[in-house]
Amino acid sequence: MARRITKQERERIQEILDLLDEHYTREYKCYLDHENAWQLLIATILSAQCTDARVNIVTKDLFKKYPSIEAFANADIKELEQDIHSTGFYKNKARNIILCARKLLLEFGGEVPSDIDALTSLAGVGRKTANVIRGNIFHEPSVVVDTHVKRVSQRLGLTKETDPEKIEYDLMHALPKDHWTLYNIQIIQHGRGLCEARKPQCEACFLNHVCKSYQKGKKRGN
Repeated sequence: MARRITKQERERIQEILDLLDEHYTREYKCYLDHENAWQLLIATILSAQCTDARVNIVTKDLFKKYPSIEAFANADIKELEQDIHSTGFYKNKARNIILCARKLLLEFGGEVPSDIDALTSLAGVGRKTANVIRGNIFHEPSVVVDTHVKRVSQRLGLTKETDPEKIEYDLMHALPKDHWTLYNIQIIQHGRGLCEARKPQCEACFLNHVCKSYQKGKKRGN
């Protein structure tokens, strides 16, 4: 059961969102380079435990070598493993990409589906990947819980959960629907630039006065 959010908490959340809009704008952007839905799907599978920058380096040549879903479906797994080796976990990723491409051809006519259950039925596709596709390709409001969204949301006090799916539902409950996808984009920027994992720049952060982690730390310091 979703926790009750008080009027005061709603106001705090709205201030967080207003400040994020002010500092990072409301521009929608995707950090993974792609030209179509299936390219983003494969890029997102590759992004597990890997930086977007590294994935973009790999897919620049990968999508030239494999220019279609059919090409991935018919790929030699050992060769594909070498092609994506630098993204890590390359054996599982290569197997999943081939299986995913084959299922897209056999069951979905070579088209990437928009339904979350259909997407998560594909090899290598969990809720995070499915929501990336839904938000960026089909413009369906979606909460993507990556490492930055998980960390920053916990510090801001928007969730106490550690499981990504539970965090997703907490954020869906706490945030207005028209901000779901935008929040992902803004928090990734914030997590990379200010609220880093090891050394968060709390004193310089424009959210510190509405951040529960920072305020709790100040109270302990006093």
